Amino acid sequence: MNTLPPKRQRCAVYTRVSTEEGLGQAYTSIDAQRDSGEAYIASRRSEGWIPVGDYYDDGGYSGGNLERPALKRLLDDIRAGKIDIVVTYKIDRLTRSLFDFAELFKILEEHNVTFVAVTQHFNTTDAMGRMVLNIMLTFAQFERELTAERIRDKFLASKKKGLWMHGVPPLGYDVKERRLAINGPEAEVVRWVFQSFAQERSMQKVAELATHAEHRNKAWTSAAGRHTPGKVLDKGAIHKILHNRTYLGHLKHKDTEFENTHPPIIDAALWEKTREILAVNAHARTNHSRANVAFLLKGLLFDSDGAALTPWHTTKRNGQLYRYYLSKELMDRGKLARSPLPRLPANELESMVVRQFRRIIQSPEMIQATLSAARFQDTALDEAQITVAMRQMDRIWDSLFPAEQQLIARQLIEKIIVAPERLEIRFHPLGIQLLADDLQRHAA
Repeated sequence: MNTLPPKRQRCAVYTRVSTEEGLGQAYTSIDAQRDSGEAYIASRRSEGWIPVGDYYDDGGYSGGNLERPALKRLLDDIRAGKIDIVVTYKIDRLTRSLFDFAELFKILEEHNVTFVAVTQHFNTTDAMGRMVLNIMLTFAQFERELTAERIRDKFLASKKKGLWMHGVPPLGYDVKERRLAINGPEAEVVRWVFQSFAQERSMQKVAELATHAEHRNKAWTSAAGRHTPGKVLDKGAIHKILHNRTYLGHLKHKDTEFENTHPPIIDAALWEKTREILAVNAHARTNHSRANVAFLLKGLLFDSDGAALTPWHTTKRNGQLYRYYLSKELMDRGKLARSPLPRLPANELESMVVRQFRRIIQSPEMIQATLSAARFQDTALDEAQITVAMRQMDRIWDSLFPAEQQLIARQLIEKIIVAPERLEIRFHPLGIQLLADDLQRHAA
């Protein structure tokens, strides 16, 4: 009976010594490790093990890191599919770090390469070796978690001492000897932001004033020499400054705050004054107002770049309500915005959309197009039912409450694209069918 020869297993022997002492001798530790590995490979020749032609010797390199030329060459050959088994004299010849061993084993596992330590009977091709490996990987994870805990503890202790543990310091400060020191000109800008907000009570207004005054965020040059110029303060930067407790002379670490760790830029009285203004949250107040003012096209309007238009309103002293739809840039920058869309009066825009909407949905072309598109999703659609639904909707539109009109608009319209030169309405293919079903239920 003929038996198939064993599959060829290409074996690479990796050797390492920490110092260069003795490397000039006739027979070195590197030679002894290689001979031991090659002898082990020869003993498994019946299983198809053969040595590769290259030597992977790191003489005079520490096992505490992976910055070794022969190891890098070995990993490159593994990734290239040239090696099936890595053989070393002991595990610590490959690495002395459990963490690094776990990272190396990920690479071996990704490329179906096994690992053998000759003198420690460590072989990932058998069950015992895999068990030992899992124990080692568990300790490697334990080492990673201990390291993370030590880093967190170091951050906490450093901040408690007033040391700056982040990257770029906030506007108004420089880092000197790892501590925050006041940058005079920048600190004046920070004080101006707080004082202006206390007076104007509006971040948008402060952002507009900052633009006119050309107040800028922090310019910074990294350790690598890359320069980042300061940008003109916008509404987002103003918000960040007003909420940064670093300006009180405090440093935070998660939920813990350490006081008097560095010189403050503003005093507690000014901070509290801005808190009182911010306590009446502008965003919440605006949302409440929007919820009580009807906007037919809320959530349906988008500009040509796909950004949603936001409902906005104001009430004059005479009690007259004015409603608008604004682009994001107009919301953020106000009069300084360069948006191609102006402030859009809601009444005019909604009337225009409703006129087009009521005319389009009754046209035979629209009925046929809607029916054809919708039948891809529901073959049971009835053309007569859709036609009746469209005509009924047009007759009852003016008698509906604003909330009912908004519900129908959302049911029928997918989105409305507003550009300076056009207005495009996109309909839901199954919207007419859903409307027809609703009308039939109400009629019943």
